[in-house]
Amino acid sequence: MRVKFTISLSLCLALFIGALHFTAPEAMGASKQELIAAKVKSAPAGLDDAAWEKSKEIVVPFEGKEVFAGQHTSVTTKAVYTNDSIFFLYKWKDANQSITKGAWQYEGGKWIHQKGDEDRISMLFEIDRINNFATKGCAIVCHVPEGATNAKDGKFGTLTAVEKGDLWHWKAARSDPAGYADDGWLTMISEKKGGRKGDKGEGGDKKNITDDKSKPKYMLAPGKSLDKNGILLASHAVEITDYSVFKDGDTITYRMPKNFTESFADIKADSRYANGEWTVMLSRKLDTSNPDDTAFNPKRKYNFAMALFDNSSDEDSYDSEVITLKFK
Repeated sequence: MRVKFTISLSLCLALFIGALHFTAPEAMGASKQELIAAKVKSAPAGLDDAAWEKSKEIVVPFEGKEVFAGQHTSVTTKAVYTNDSIFFLYKWKDANQSITKGAWQYEGGKWIHQKGDEDRISMLFEIDRINNFATKGCAIVCHVPEGATNAKDGKFGTLTAVEKGDLWHWKAARSDPAGYADDGWLTMISEKKGGRKGDKGEGGDKKNITDDKSKPKYMLAPGKSLDKNGILLASHAVEITDYSVFKDGDTITYRMPKNFTESFADIKADSRYANGEWTVMLSRKLDTSNPDDTAFNPKRKYNFAMALFDNSSDEDSYDSEVITLKFK
């Protein structure tokens, strides 16, 4: 079953992307920046691989929207590529690691949802040219349908069927523990639906909740282990048959990452949170041969834009201006 997406106008404005305390505010850039992808012989083995020294970093400024309006932050960004794959490395300051996403906690004889969301970063590339995206970025793929009385009725997508975008969406709680970023794409907005789609295959997450919505339905299966940051993967879960085994303070993942398959599994992810900073690596084949992905040609350049979410929902985010990706 393909993962379903929830769309809002603010998500459109942010590209898709606890109390937030980003540091090192940056003034928004006056001109379009260029990210130069350096050619390397071997793929980076991780976040600290020497291959990243070949790439010149850029500092991408982000501007806050909604609850973050008037605030600014930045993401240090690098890119390298091999004969068949491309790799991006992001670093940004974040005072709190947010990976709760409504996890269950047992207290006083009942289950409650913990407060908290997750940290995220996303990128949007063109698959087929999106009119005015090169200059206006995410704003051009956000539209309010005729007759809408509320801004939240906005829908994310393009104006024509020949315009398509490639959406990469890393989620600290729902995709990263499985080792991936969500792979989606944009197409024309229909009369009743937005234009945001999931790539072919399975992915995303499974909600851990009983039919009466009062408690978690699954727990860690015998012989299995929790994944990164103590998150329960859907493939490591088993249905709970005896709730008496739980005691006050016990927690269980609510949004369990699923196995990623087919084109939805194109974007591999690795990450680290340390010393108040996220470091995230995303990688993908230059050309997946899938129509729902951008086919990168090192002889060409590409426009893209990014968004950040810090422990926030779709309405509250930071977004960047348009950046040009070039291959060295």
